[in-house]
Amino acid sequence: MTPADLSRTVLHAVRRAVDEDALRAPVPARVRVERTRPGGSGDYACAVALQLAGPAGIPARGVAEILRERVAGAPGIGRVEITGPGFLNFTIDTSADGAARVREVLAQGIRYGWGAECAGQVHQLHHRREVRAAVLAGAVAKLLRAQGARVRVTCEEAPDLDWARLGVTVDAHGHPPTPLTEVRPLPAGATAGELLERLGVDATRWGLLRAAGHDRAALGDELLVQGEGNGLFHVRYAHARARALIREGARLGLTGAHGAENDAPERADGPQAPAPDAPPSGSRAADAPAPDAPALHAALADHPGVLAPALHAALADHPGVLAPALHAALADHPGVLAAAARHQAPDRLARHLETLADAFLDFQGATPPLPVGDEKPSAAHRSRLALAEAAGTVLAGGLSLLGISAPEHL
Repeated sequence: MTPADLSRTVLHAVRRAVDEDALRAPVPARVRVERTRPGGSGDYACAVALQLAGPAGIPARGVAEILRERVAGAPGIGRVEITGPGFLNFTIDTSADGAARVREVLAQGIRYGWGAECAGQVHQLHHRREVRAAVLAGAVAKLLRAQGARVRVTCEEAPDLDWARLGVTVDAHGHPPTPLTEVRPLPAGATAGELLERLGVDATRWGLLRAAGHDRAALGDELLVQGEGNGLFHVRYAHARARALIREGARLGLTGAHGAENDAPERADGPQAPAPDAPPSGSRAADAPAPDAPALHAALADHPGVLAPALHAALADHPGVLAPALHAALADHPGVLAAAARHQAPDRLARHLETLADAFLDFQGATPPLPVGDEKPSAAHRSRLALAEAAGTVLAGGLSLLGISAPEHL
């Protein structure tokens, strides 16, 4: 369940409560949910009960109770709690949700996360003859179009000829007769030609877009360093690593699969493919109890040195357990794209891609998608490989919206 899905679920609960006369308050146009802050409860939090308490004439916790009854048990929601004066806190059920999301990403490809946040809107972006403003306006236009808006970009003067090498296009130039949306970030302090000669296309675009418009763009030689400190390299390395895993999997005859056929239980009429998270047959993990079984906890207390390896093996075959950050980053992607378009802030997308790259590299290091040593390929490997492919797809899609290439090899 994405933040957008959760927002719609809560909004539907508000409408139900109003329709059933359990709540007498105007239905808001949108319900905002956000990541729980450090020390909070659950995965997401929502303050809609506080917003509705005044019009409803009842305490916020009372409104929260009414909404909790109508949200609890909804698909994708594991737990709903009320904290403080009336905040709703949601814990997402990732057991089946993660697999469904991976299938959604693979079905939609690099357009995963595109939506209708700005459907029906018409935006006319206008900028001065300055390279950062031109690149920013172009990126904002792409984000708005990905959310259903119609966009036109104009410049105060004739465009710099070098802008074309940066993928910048301008629909018209000159002083418009009507007020338009001005795009005025802090200037780059260099021309397009100077930046291209020193950094190249991709590093120039990343440097111009990574910082918020009111901050100075970092355009030093660090953009060319091949290391974790360089966000552009880190994101593109994660994408290239995902593609390398897919190629190696194909060489081994192993393809990613996170579909219904991979989740089907074994039938009585014969052996079936194991569930995507099942451990390889004959492995110690295959005989280990479920990680939350009381018997396992007691056994671990008595024999930690003996049974701990089995527990680690069991967890290794449950990517939903070991990759919560990756699943969360994939789930957040549509909301990030919508917010980046709404606030005209491509830097939000750039930072999110860094978060996604971190989560993917941690996942593939802790839970190898491909068999190791004499390990035989299993359904668990297929589902991990599908998760890796989904991460690579989202990284490629995000870079494309920023106008940056996503090479298969680095």
